[in-house]
Amino acid sequence: MTQPDPDLQAQLDQLTQEVARLNENRFVRAQNSFLGLAGMFFLRGLFLGLGTAIGATALVSVLVLLLAQVEFVPILGDLAVRIIEEIEPAR
Repeated sequence: MTQPDPDLQAQLDQLTQEVARLNENRFVRAQNSFLGLAGMFFLRGLFLGLGTAIGATALVSVLVLLLAQVEFVPILGDLAVRIIEEIEPAR
């Protein structure tokens, strides 16, 4: 029977230590738990939805304001003016 390569044994020991260190990571522990994983994805979904809503609101408001400035295109100008009139409260 042949002797194991000492360099290979050292690499295997390092790999074993690295895997043990990774398993102690909080993220890995959360993925090993169903409730931790479900909670993480739930929070991710909440933040994704909130970010999408805020981003879409900002994008649409900037787009409407820019379209209101474009009055040389009759269709877009009139549409933007009507949208702004609907959004702004009566004074």
